[in-house]
Amino acid sequence: MNADFAGAQWRKSSRSNSEQACVEVAQSLTSVGVRDSKNPEGGHLALDRITFTRLLARVKAGDLDL
Repeated sequence: MNADFAGAQWRKSSRSNSEQACVEVAQSLTSVGVRDSKNPEGGHLALDRITFTRLLARVKAGDLDL
């Protein structure tokens, strides 16, 4: 997926705090970007909205907890 997030407004997860792994999300016209808040220049993962919604549901359900 080739999404442009230049100038996008990234927001930190409401469940993040300074001592835990944190993620930030941003929206483009066609997708949602996810990146590590501690390394914002390290790149991002771009997902279409349906895939992001499914990922978020699995995270909230605890399906992906390590």
